[in-house]
Amino acid sequence: MSVQQSTEHVDAVVVGSGFGGSVAAYRLAEAGQRVVLLERGRPFPPGSFPRSPAEMGRAFWDPGHGLYGMFDVWSFKGCDSVVASGLGGGSLIYANVLLRKDENWFVTDNADGGHDPWPIGRADLDPHYDQVEDMIDAVPYPLGRAPFADTPKTHAMQDAAAELGLNWALPPLAVGFAPRRGAAPGIGLPIAEPAYGNLHGVPRRTCRMCGECDIGCNEGSKHSLDHNYLSAAAHHGADLRTGHEVKAIRPRPGGGYEVDHVVHDMDAGVRSPLRTITCDRLILGAGTYGTTRLLLRSRREFPGLSPALGTRFCGNGDLLTFLLKAKDRDRVRPLDASRGPVITSAIRLPDELDGHPGAGRGAYIEDGGYPGFVDWMVQPLDLGDQVDRAVKFLWARFTEFFSGAPDTNLSEELADLIGDGALSVSSLPLLGMGRDTADGVLGLEEGRLTADWTSKSSTAHFERLRKTMEGIADVLGADYADNPMWFRKRVVTVHPLGGAPMGHHPAEGVCDAFGEVFGFPGLYIADGAAMPGPVGPNPSLTIAAMADRMATRILEGASRPAATGAEPVAGTGSPGGVVSGTAYGTEAGTPPGGDSGRTSLSFTEEMKGFITSGTDDPRAGELSEDRERFSFRLTITADDVDRFLAEPGYTARAEGWIDAAGHGGRRPVQRGWFNLFAPGGAEDRRLMKYRLHFTDGEGRPRTLIGRKNVLHGPPTRIWPDTSTLYCTILEGHADEDDAEDTGDAGDARILGAGVLHIQLTDFARQLTTFRTSGPAGPAALLDFGRFFAGELWEVYGPDLD
Repeated sequence: MSVQQSTEHVDAVVVGSGFGGSVAAYRLAEAGQRVVLLERGRPFPPGSFPRSPAEMGRAFWDPGHGLYGMFDVWSFKGCDSVVASGLGGGSLIYANVLLRKDENWFVTDNADGGHDPWPIGRADLDPHYDQVEDMIDAVPYPLGRAPFADTPKTHAMQDAAAELGLNWALPPLAVGFAPRRGAAPGIGLPIAEPAYGNLHGVPRRTCRMCGECDIGCNEGSKHSLDHNYLSAAAHHGADLRTGHEVKAIRPRPGGGYEVDHVVHDMDAGVRSPLRTITCDRLILGAGTYGTTRLLLRSRREFPGLSPALGTRFCGNGDLLTFLLKAKDRDRVRPLDASRGPVITSAIRLPDELDGHPGAGRGAYIEDGGYPGFVDWMVQPLDLGDQVDRAVKFLWARFTEFFSGAPDTNLSEELADLIGDGALSVSSLPLLGMGRDTADGVLGLEEGRLTADWTSKSSTAHFERLRKTMEGIADVLGADYADNPMWFRKRVVTVHPLGGAPMGHHPAEGVCDAFGEVFGFPGLYIADGAAMPGPVGPNPSLTIAAMADRMATRILEGASRPAATGAEPVAGTGSPGGVVSGTAYGTEAGTPPGGDSGRTSLSFTEEMKGFITSGTDDPRAGELSEDRERFSFRLTITADDVDRFLAEPGYTARAEGWIDAAGHGGRRPVQRGWFNLFAPGGAEDRRLMKYRLHFTDGEGRPRTLIGRKNVLHGPPTRIWPDTSTLYCTILEGHADEDDAEDTGDAGDARILGAGVLHIQLTDFARQLTTFRTSGPAGPAALLDFGRFFAGELWEVYGPDLD
């Protein structure tokens, strides 16, 4: 295939338009950056989604066979999977549920039964969850309001949960039930468009309760990403290019990245020669399969890419089952799964991590739904006049199972299998998901994506789901039926995750806690591939929140698009973050190990103590009867060890959370600074300085300033001096001028003060968190140790004069 040379260069290329790509494109475009979004599929305005059997038969993605539809179906060892192709990605076919990841579930399970923390926690994401929910306008199903009160399946789930003693709730849904915020709900009412308009230019109407969410909403009731984030991105100048499929990526000589892609002419069934676009930043949001496959195919171009590539794959514990022939006092009990959105309610199964010993891993069970005119989704064994096609399909699957190189893309075959018909009013699909084991591995064989994953390591999870679902069936007087594929212990997942997981360091993950690929600044993972394990509930909201957090980091200047081994191109990139004249890191904004000539160092520190409101004396605040517990957990990152060692006033990043009941509980650090052994105004005095920006529970800006006083004295003072932090809480986000080395608040109002300490057990744990990234590696860590010891010797060592 020939390559068409291109001189087009932009600030950012976003690959894919799902929950990661759409959010990133909007945030960067809104900030004035030149953004090009490349989406392989086509746009789907309201009214364009397929409905007839002939249309549904071509609604699959397989360009090699002339299919350009939105369903992309895959089969792997142990699981089958359905993902989407089209402008809006998975939001076109997902079931609208926007649940937050449970706070206690931010863990990665180990083989020995232990847990390691994700590199982020709930407090890091909560502000971004808020932003996404507001943008998408997520609301619970209005069960108590006419005409939505008459939804049998929702009431049935509520009854079953009450009988079984389980927690039932109406989760936030990305569906328009009312014409505008605050208005009364109603069916088929015109939806008011936001100020940024709608890229399709097609009127939308409120939900008409047709159960067609998973096959595309022709009313426009569904708040899919094309109706919000993508429309807003286009309004702010983002160039959304559909039919553009990315084939390869590589670092650009001089900095940034090159992106090879083809353009599909879907009407003619042909594609263009390979084209190339270059960018300062490249954001991969092509989905778990698309992003991981792209990185695997391009791995040779990225020497030093983490060995974690392809790992941590899972299906988010997805399990599909069915309730059939429900009865109430020997009469048919109508469940009417086709009335309402696909999902209206959720039952949550508790987790051992929630404080329920022996409960196992947590999960969710949600009511399912389906359009009334198709039966192929849930009754594949009762195909009526489609038997010939079903036999052909199953025979192909059987022979393929025993072949040496199975075709992992099933789109063409499923396009032949579809039939039509009606489902029983007394049937109900159940959708389970939760914390399965992320021990699968994605790879390539002769260019095809493979997945080595089985349900065996998650047997307890799946059996718990099945047992609970059987209990729901008993309560509702229904027959329970497994997914027909379960006889081979196969699952069908619509939530594939992992493959390019985030981690604390390159040995653990492909990208860091903000989605930036270790060793390749400006290259980001913004989709489900970055998940280091299952989300538990539906992952869409968490993926979007992580993308929003990533975009915030980019726009704050904490990362610059530099260097892939060569000098940056003049005029590219963006200014780094500089606050009050202090660089936020090494060079303003260089990420850990970002430049091939630099090595970064990081460690994690946890401190606990007490702070009292209304005092400006830390010692008094620690001892006051009105004191409140206060703690933080920070990851300190010095992006350039050489400058870190050479410049006493060097400023490192501090990221993490603070936890204080008087300030809204656990709150993410929005931005933080740390100085190690900065000059203290006297020859025998050094300061460890902290400055953390956060917001309290009511969204009001606050600043923590703190210092550790390292004074001349005997070696016995080393531990108390370096483990004691004197803190002051200020109103607003105070700059350095407002927070002097002495702890003086300057013009900022003091809200409280206190003292924090490192406990011995936390200090022992801290020693295991030191990491380096970059060419110097272990040598840098050794240099740091010598530097640290040298400074302490200078302060505490005996006078030799």
